[in-house]
Amino acid sequence: MIAEVAQAHDGSLGAAHAYIDAAAEAKADAIKFQTHIADAESTLDEPFRIKFSKQDETRYAYWKRMEFTPDQWAGLAEHATARGLIFLSSAFSVRAVEMLARINMVAWKVGSGEIGSNDLLGAMAKAGGPVLLSTGMSSYAEVEQVVASLRERGTSVALFQCTSQYPVALKDVGLNVLDEFRRRFNCPVGLSDHSGSVFPALAAMAHGANMIEAHIVFDRRMFGPDTAASLTPDEFLLLADARDAFHQMLSHPVDKDMLANSLRPTRQIFGKSVALVGNASVGTTLTRDMLTLKKPGSGIPAAAIDQLVGKRLKRAVDARNLLSWEDVDA
Repeated sequence: MIAEVAQAHDGSLGAAHAYIDAAAEAKADAIKFQTHIADAESTLDEPFRIKFSKQDETRYAYWKRMEFTPDQWAGLAEHATARGLIFLSSAFSVRAVEMLARINMVAWKVGSGEIGSNDLLGAMAKAGGPVLLSTGMSSYAEVEQVVASLRERGTSVALFQCTSQYPVALKDVGLNVLDEFRRRFNCPVGLSDHSGSVFPALAAMAHGANMIEAHIVFDRRMFGPDTAASLTPDEFLLLADARDAFHQMLSHPVDKDMLANSLRPTRQIFGKSVALVGNASVGTTLTRDMLTLKKPGSGIPAAAIDQLVGKRLKRAVDARNLLSWEDVDA
């Protein structure tokens, strides 16, 4: 389970460290940032969300404000490791890959918009470690091409189903793609979710997803391009509890016959046995309408009720007690 901070820190190193603590307390397995180096990945001509921030004149200026120094990235990685988290950061330029490689990245996360960046993917493959691909804007054919290219370089791959809408509507989450990825590529699969809801992640877990990634934000009223598509730390904690519960259920298949045998004492408590409808005296010949079934299941089995028809009672029987084979003639 990956807690994706992305730009939620809004350029504050202190906030970035605070998200590490929050993700650890929410029992995430990994925390992921985004490493942007503005002049290595962008230009002043970039139109996307230029005016979304009152603080930044251009998107380029926003990316500049989001930058941390190599030492600051190293400090974030050390903090994450100290809190028991896997540290990940999506690199958006070869320079970012080279910088992150110096702090020993264990895996490389590729955002949906970078799946066609051959120089970026090549740098990641050269650096070593598995590549985790988000596929939010890609066709199956495009995914197949990238996976083949990475595998030719000896790089292992995991695939995330993702829909690049912020937030994404539940009808567009695409859980069916997880099975198709497994079938086509025989690799670990996950859901990178942008719904702002816990339901897709829960459904993906039940669907057997190997990985879940979702954005984290302290409060959805905070500023940021992804806040509406994010989960709070409390919602992450719910997912972590679900992750552990689903693991217990999915990793322990039940043998129905063995389970039934082990529950035999319980079955006696909740089962039923043959009893009389009303009190009967010694010598009474039993008819079917005199017989019924009552708890517990420790007496004459229900399946044997018809065998008692025509039998004579050897002693008087109180209807408040179960009938026993000792009560009737052989």
